[in-house]
Amino acid sequence: MTLPLENILFYGVLGLYFGAMILYFLFVAIKKEALGKGATAVQVLGLLVHTAAIVLRGLAAGRLPLTNQYEFASAFAWGLCLVSLVFIFRFKFTLLGAFAAPVTFIIIGYAALQSKEIRSLMPALQSNWLGFHVSTAIIAYGAFGVSCVLGIIFLLRDRMKESGFLDQHIPSREKLDMLSYRSVALGLLFLTFTIITGAIWAERAWGSYWSWDPKETWSLVTWLVYATYLHLRIRRGWQGKSAAIFAVAGFVCVIFTYIGVNTLLPGVHSYK
Repeated sequence: MTLPLENILFYGVLGLYFGAMILYFLFVAIKKEALGKGATAVQVLGLLVHTAAIVLRGLAAGRLPLTNQYEFASAFAWGLCLVSLVFIFRFKFTLLGAFAAPVTFIIIGYAALQSKEIRSLMPALQSNWLGFHVSTAIIAYGAFGVSCVLGIIFLLRDRMKESGFLDQHIPSREKLDMLSYRSVALGLLFLTFTIITGAIWAERAWGSYWSWDPKETWSLVTWLVYATYLHLRIRRGWQGKSAAIFAVAGFVCVIFTYIGVNTLLPGVHSYK
């Protein structure tokens, strides 16, 4: 079963995220403040419509819509959009959207390629732990996505020609580094919750807290990558270019954990 209204809203979201991305690109190219404000407004509208689409699907399914590739990809894009907007408004960093919006659009585009059929939950997924486990993963992945984008901006900062526009809209390398650190810390906190709730859920569903399923293993690998980042930063004062590269590499692990594992390493988490 699929929902016509949800489909309309979903493709509306796809269009709004694409529109926001184009406006952000024009904002950078033409350097008009109105374009940046317009891009952020379109992104906010996209998030609101996206929220409505997710709520509508949840009501129709009678459960949290977070149990298959389409639903999680959609929620992943929602989380990235939300976290990026928090950073845009909190730190007055409109240009962040020019880098975050394409990633959001790619993820929602991936969701568009998946089956939107609403199916009944398999017994292992029929648990109250579903909401805690997957919602924390969404925030974690969104935060890691923003840290990756901030790392990319950091790496490109010195390659950009100096101008009043860049000085106004791109923070210093030191502030970019600090924002990326905060985003990683937020993501690692929520990924820790994801792993803990997943272990409790696994024990209830399969009688074991940990079974070295490919998704469990790669979630642990991702956690270790970001934990290493924080350890080196806090204990060794590690920052700058190396930290930015680490943040980008960590998000590659996130993408593989989500898409690569489901595609190449099927296991108990391979829900279609």
